[in-house]
Amino acid sequence: MPINEALTFLPIQIAVLTVSDTRDLASDTSGATLAARIAAARHGMIERRIVKDDATLIEAILREWIANREVDCVITTGGTGITGRDVTPEAFSRVLEKEIQGFGELFRMLSYQKIGTSTIQSRAIGGVAGGTYLFALPGSNGAVKDAWDDILVHQLDSRFRPCNLVELMPRLQEHLR
Repeated sequence: MPINEALTFLPIQIAVLTVSDTRDLASDTSGATLAARIAAARHGMIERRIVKDDATLIEAILREWIANREVDCVITTGGTGITGRDVTPEAFSRVLEKEIQGFGELFRMLSYQKIGTSTIQSRAIGGVAGGTYLFALPGSNGAVKDAWDDILVHQLDSRFRPCNLVELMPRLQEHLR
């Protein structure tokens, strides 16, 4: 998966949301892991928050960040499982204009190589709304590392070939013209 070093790197602005009833900034290791990887990839982290497992609260923050023209991408951690409190995909379904189905499929395929059939418990999802990319990752550090290191770091790099999500950003809102 080649990076074309002859091309100019275009950093994007990413907002990070941890969905958890039990974490705060000091104990949010998956959010910290993601923030460190975003910085290492030379992107900007415009904001980082923690919200309870409540679909209405999650949706409100997603809509706020989608409306913010400075936010190019939102990445959430947590709330993608199948228990009663896991409602992140439900909040995403309320705001997504288009789902990037391949993201969840690829994430589960890669995850299968590490955790086997336990990957069926993940409802990781990606999509687009208002010209903003949205990705919901499981809350474990391993899942965050897998999603970032094996998928997002490449697709959010404007130099990645044969194609990447950054080069599509100017065209995400063509349907509104």
